Amino acid sequence: MEQQLVVFELANEFYGINIALVESIIKVQAITQLPQTPNYVKGVTNLRGSVLPVIDLRTRFALETKEDTRQTRIIIVTMGSVKVGVVVDGVSEVLRISDESIEPLPPLVNSVDSAFLKGIVRLENRLIILLELSKVLNLEEQKSLEALAV
Repeated sequence: MEQQLVVFELANEFYGINIALVESIIKVQAITQLPQTPNYVKGVTNLRGSVLPVIDLRTRFALETKEDTRQTRIIIVTMGSVKVGVVVDGVSEVLRISDESIEPLPPLVNSVDSAFLKGIVRLENRLIILLELSKVLNLEEQKSLEALAV
């Protein structure tokens, strides 16, 4: 069986998420910071008349923060029952892979908490880390983001 991935870059590593979870990909736009929200919540933005919570994967994964660039994108995804914008360093491609090409994680994965990860895909010149988007935020965190969405 095959699946399609949206491949994005974060801190010089490539990550992939199932394309079925992605509604759209937009350039970074004005994000309004909110007081008393977890540090990984970058704020909210206006997406076609709706308030969209935006999370920063760098902060969520305890990676070094970085200023937005012209390549920075917001991937609009559904996490649980809430639509969320996810800030990434850049989106590189849509890739078709076979399920057989997904390898288990090596025992010492140090880039991100391994609970978020599904496996690794090896390509000729790079590795793509498969992200389990539903586990990036726990249920309580998803509910708190739901309260921000209007």
